[in-house]
Amino acid sequence: MEMASETGADTERLSYRDAGVDIDAGNAFIGAIRDDAKSTGRSGVMGGLGGFGGLFDLRAAGFDDPVLVAATDGVGTKLMLAAESRQHQTVGIDLVAMCANDLIVQGAEPLFFLDYIATGRLRIDAMADVVAGIAEGCRQAGCALIGGETAEMPGLYGEGHYDLAGFCVGAVERGQQLDGAGIAAGDVVLGLASSGVHSNGYALVRRIVAMSGLALDEPAPFSPDHSLATALLTPTRLYVSPCLAAIRAGGVKGLAHITGGGLIENIPRILPDGLGVHLLANNWAVPSVFGWLARTGGVPTPEMARTFNCGIGMVLIVSPDATEDCIALVEQGGETVSRIGVVDIIEDDTPVVIDGLEDAWSP
Repeated sequence: MEMASETGADTERLSYRDAGVDIDAGNAFIGAIRDDAKSTGRSGVMGGLGGFGGLFDLRAAGFDDPVLVAATDGVGTKLMLAAESRQHQTVGIDLVAMCANDLIVQGAEPLFFLDYIATGRLRIDAMADVVAGIAEGCRQAGCALIGGETAEMPGLYGEGHYDLAGFCVGAVERGQQLDGAGIAAGDVVLGLASSGVHSNGYALVRRIVAMSGLALDEPAPFSPDHSLATALLTPTRLYVSPCLAAIRAGGVKGLAHITGGGLIENIPRILPDGLGVHLLANNWAVPSVFGWLARTGGVPTPEMARTFNCGIGMVLIVSPDATEDCIALVEQGGETVSRIGVVDIIEDDTPVVIDGLEDAWSP
């Protein structure tokens, strides 16, 4: 007598690919991005992609008694604009910048970076563009892309959608960390120009785009030579090299990366108790994208200042006698730097006062 199979004669035989995960595509993707990762090599890197973890030699990188500093971040809903417009080339730069800029605030040199990409279905061409952007960001930051993870999660992410997370590790010699403790009344506040919206506030940006009635492929009202999508996808600026040079030259007492929370909430994070800053908005150029967002969305000035960078991507607080040298050094590094204010003693609970910002939204 012939026995029936335990699974039954008509039972469907499934594979992981049938469930939506393609291991072969994942392997092909690793091959496609290997050269991008190799292009970010620097002193201290040990081994290559493909292992269970990345290796890095701090002594080979030139450190004697280092303190490690780590940062992690993502790109937020800016990714939805990239997905909708099918422009994936720059969000990888954003990913690195959001992490590496946080490291230099503490005086740390970014050393290596790992990425995490999650998607419903791996599209090698689109994700290769993302990783090419990550590699470009790493080259700008001087750190090595030593590993990462790509996960297919069918059912969790919609078709064409994906998420990114980044992890950056840096180091600073013990005792040389920046914590803002030496900041005093009379210190000068310098602002480094942003490249635009950077990577914060995109839930509001997308709401305003919807209110405007404009399609993403139409010319941007604030940048007619570019489509709205391209203009809004301008990547976050990396400030690593010039800021490290300024820190090492001396006189820099604190830095603030202007991300979510804007100027209002990020600068106080580095100020000692009892101190605040008085900023003059007419001392720097506010990119036209912010005026368009404010007018189109009817966004009040205080909300703009606590949501967006408003044209300043990094703040340096410098002793008065080091200010001119710091400005010259940062400008040599390719940055646009402005004297945007001064540190002062506060008499109320308002650590950041900005005069004249409302005028920036005028046509």
